[in-house]
Amino acid sequence: MLTSANDAAPITNGVGGSALIRLITFLSPAFPIGAFSYSHGLEVAIAKGTVKDQTTALDWLQALLLHGGGWSDAVLLSQSWQADDIEAILSLNEFALAMAPSAERHLETVRQGAAFLKASKSWPIPLHTTLADAGVDNIAMPVIVGTVAKAQGIPLESILPASLHAFSSNLISVAMRLVPLGQSDGLALQAGLEATILKAASRARTASLDDIGTCCLASDIAAMQHEHLTTRIFRS
Repeated sequence: MLTSANDAAPITNGVGGSALIRLITFLSPAFPIGAFSYSHGLEVAIAKGTVKDQTTALDWLQALLLHGGGWSDAVLLSQSWQADDIEAILSLNEFALAMAPSAERHLETVRQGAAFLKASKSWPIPLHTTLADAGVDNIAMPVIVGTVAKAQGIPLESILPASLHAFSSNLISVAMRLVPLGQSDGLALQAGLEATILKAASRARTASLDDIGTCCLASDIAAMQHEHLTTRIFRS
């Protein structure tokens, strides 16, 4: 069911200047993190016929954003942005990695997190040295996005909806290629998810780690089954 725009709490504070340009760059499809290689289990859902058209794709993505991996990542990003020191960041990262429900989901967040960290060094900040000194090898994508965003002066109320938009846009591109859906259907999906993205971002701003949880078992199981697909285009 399409979420009403009235259900989304408005996020009014904006971002400008260099922080805005960096926000756009960090979450651009051109930013070299390889997000296009991962389907978050959606490839299995499409192969099994669970997601087969625009309506079922919308239902699947809305569930992820409000109750699944998208929601959990949003809370982790929010908590990481609010972390006061490296110890808190490392603790959040351990929590995030331990929460991965499958090997491929773990790979998805770690590989993208490492790629994001590496690419963000084109805009050097003390955080990079701090993480290196702490011996961080594997870092979850939402944790590094949240910490880098804060260090770059990008407000939480901006990075949260932008990151959820990037997450959903990548999965929409998966659906467009595999269902397949036309470009118009893809745009309709993005429009249909707007209120859901804003709602999830608004909730995640004030959420705690206790609010993390997923009831998207079909998505988690799909991620576990992905490695057994005979033909795979994506890595998760």
